Amino acid sequence: MKIPTSLKHKPVIVSENYEQVDGRYADTSDAKGLSLGLAQWNDRGKVDISAKVWRYTGEKWSRQSEELPLHRVLDLAILITRSMLYFREDAYRNKSLYDPENPVIDRVGLQGDAMTVAVCTDNDRINEDIKLFSQALSEDDELNGERLRTLSSILKDMGY
Repeated sequence: MKIPTSLKHKPVIVSENYEQVDGRYADTSDAKGLSLGLAQWNDRGKVDISAKVWRYTGEKWSRQSEELPLHRVLDLAILITRSMLYFREDAYRNKSLYDPENPVIDRVGLQGDAMTVAVCTDNDRINEDIKLFSQALSEDDELNGERLRTLSSILKDMGY
């Protein structure tokens, strides 16, 4: 499905067959494409690049399509991978999969400060939800592992 070019987000690089590779939603996904382009919030003289997930309801492009600045996409990747590492190497050390007295998993240095990665103890069902989260991560290990290996390879090619 062709990604629209007449809307405020202006696609430059696209993946128009995303519904075919959208993880467990492949072939049934409403996420029809991904794009990198000029952000819809750009003002005259200021240009930001954004990533967008294009969702289609079957009749029209959905308002649930998401557009994020690239640094937020990368920050989400950092949050995801650091969380995956925690569940792979540390969570099992605690009966409840985290330490209620110290829920901070890590502080990842960015731009002179740090992004805190922590278990959300404000969630009143955290003890149940963290087990479900861990189980889902485990079940999707092969699916996510393929994407992480691909990302790792590309990052190595880029010199990172």
